[in-house]
Amino acid sequence: MPGFELFGDAERKELNDVLENGVLMRYGFDGMRNGHWKAKELEIEIENRFSVKHAQLTSSGTTALNTALAIMGVGAGDEVIMPCFTFVASFESIIASGASPVLVEIDDTLTMDPKAVEAAITSRTKVVMPVHMCGAMAELDALKEICKKHNLLLLEDACQAFGGSYNGKMLGTIGDAGSFSFDFVKTITCGEGGAVITNNDEYGLHADQYSDHGHDHIGNDRGVESHSYMGTNYRISELHAAVGLGQIKKMDEFINIQRKNHSILKTALSTIPEVSFRRIPDEEGDSCGFLSFFMPTAELSDKVVEAFKEFGIDACWNYFNNNWHYIRKWDHLKEIKSLYPLSDQINKALQNINDQNFPQSDDLISRNISCLIKLSWTEEEVKDRASRMVQAIKSIL
Repeated sequence: MPGFELFGDAERKELNDVLENGVLMRYGFDGMRNGHWKAKELEIEIENRFSVKHAQLTSSGTTALNTALAIMGVGAGDEVIMPCFTFVASFESIIASGASPVLVEIDDTLTMDPKAVEAAITSRTKVVMPVHMCGAMAELDALKEICKKHNLLLLEDACQAFGGSYNGKMLGTIGDAGSFSFDFVKTITCGEGGAVITNNDEYGLHADQYSDHGHDHIGNDRGVESHSYMGTNYRISELHAAVGLGQIKKMDEFINIQRKNHSILKTALSTIPEVSFRRIPDEEGDSCGFLSFFMPTAELSDKVVEAFKEFGIDACWNYFNNNWHYIRKWDHLKEIKSLYPLSDQINKALQNINDQNFPQSDDLISRNISCLIKLSWTEEEVKDRASRMVQAIKSIL
């Protein structure tokens, strides 16, 4: 991770096909295409590789979440439960749907705590949205059981865990719907892009139509297509899809590299008694896009991050003071800084966030360090990095 590290002939070939025929839009202009439909080809690749019935490409991981919430019927008056450690797109998409985000604690998986989810359910709860952060999965069995018990929908945000699995099933395929991001720093990149996947036929049809202004896509004349309901424009371009089509053919190679590099680093850090690792509900299913571990205290975690810099180790973070990924710094959410009026229910839900405390999450995130696993490292570079990481940690103990 990320896939752009290994761009090559496969991506160039797919891009050149699009540039040579000149059709950059995924729909229409049939006669000019010379048989090239890159977005549709990429959707079929995703369906086949993930053994899922429907894949719908969108312009980003955020619009994939927007589309998923729409096809699941989420809107005004509803509540969606999400973790307090995620990317800001999670609550952005919920608010855009007209629903209210309800934030809950994470546990040592770095994903939502099932006990906190059950405690947060109200009569307005419609969806539970786990986020498979930093490459690995949430406690999906427990969350599915909660959803079944309370008649709720399960939406997997797998944007950071593409290629991971849980008990033999690919992440994103286990809930009622799943979402991926293919932005520039993801394991598979389109530059910008995303996808919704589902085994629900109605959801699949609605995702296809909703993300293209409600077009029914019946016939071969776009100008006379009907609109069964209102939609919006979340289309991916053929250029972006072409990059992703070249990338996804390397999916297995990328995941294998991540897992190999992750293993080398984790084995080295395991020799330090003070280091403990995030709990992975299914170790074999970890996509290994990140190595995430804990120090005994927040103070030691901060010192390790600084020591890593001194030892020339890049791409390692503590998310406690991160503006994008943790509730503590989401001032724009807590202060309700919106360019347009929000509903009374959303305003109340966001005001309530200021009255919430997340002590369990604060403890975990303040002690956590997550390190990106790069695809471009040689084995020698990974081993050298592992050695320097051990030296850096020992230097502050």
